[in-house]
Amino acid sequence: MARFVRACSPEDAERIAEIYNQGMEDRSATFETEPRSAQQIAPWFAQGHPVFGAGEGDRILAYAAAFPYRTRPCYDGVREFSVYVAREGRGQGYGRAAMEALIADARKRGWWKLVSRIFPENHASRGLLKSLGFREIGTYEKHAKLDGEWRDVIIVEKFFGS
Repeated sequence: MARFVRACSPEDAERIAEIYNQGMEDRSATFETEPRSAQQIAPWFAQGHPVFGAGEGDRILAYAAAFPYRTRPCYDGVREFSVYVAREGRGQGYGRAAMEALIADARKRGWWKLVSRIFPENHASRGLLKSLGFREIGTYEKHAKLDGEWRDVIIVEKFFGS
């Protein structure tokens, strides 16, 4: 089957929620503990947030999305991103493809930085982002609790400006 990378649409909200929920269930990528629904994802598109999917055939296996970092105008060029890969697509380059599309879109929009936070033990995400030019700039210690335990997160960024 043919691989693809494309901008996602509201019709993809259900699949995006499924992929997100796998990351939530695995406790590897988010502090959230309540599953998301397609109805919670759909507003991303109406609000103009870029979401890119990568997959095979007609099935999305990874997505990357960016959201405003802060509401103050001085941060208009900074976006917080997420990348999630379905269990069956991990380690096969789908996350990379989705992130490359998101990075290209961010540059085209004139944004100057993408930022995120990653659990320290999420070596796959850390390795992917490092290979894409992101740098780890520090650790938020005891950033939030997950399942009653304090968890640290590593702060990552990629700067596009000059």
